Amino acid sequence: MKTCPIRCSCDHRIVAKHVIQKSWYVRVFGPSYMYLKFRCGHCRRLGEKLIEQDRWDEARLQAIPSELTTPEKRRFADLGQISVEEQIGFRCELDKPNALAELLQQRP
Repeated sequence: MKTCPIRCSCDHRIVAKHVIQKSWYVRVFGPSYMYLKFRCGHCRRLGEKLIEQDRWDEARLQAIPSELTTPEKRRFADLGQISVEEQIGFRCELDKPNALAELLQQRP
């Protein structure tokens, strides 16, 4: 069964560090539910979810691992933030005709 992530109303993913309360809501008849209370890491809103016991999987709260290796992370950190001047220059280069075709030709 595919595990769908839990999302806030602002559509950002909820992971374990955002969960405030987690408990089972047990019913005598019918399915039991996992109750989650969370604070979104993006919009800071409080939210609640009830998930059927059959659909509950702890993997829903795991963060997505980074695809970058440690040397790549170090290299990007050394480059620093992209400046406004670099962004403007990039935009001007894209406005030139055939800019993307030229970039594709330069690619090894």
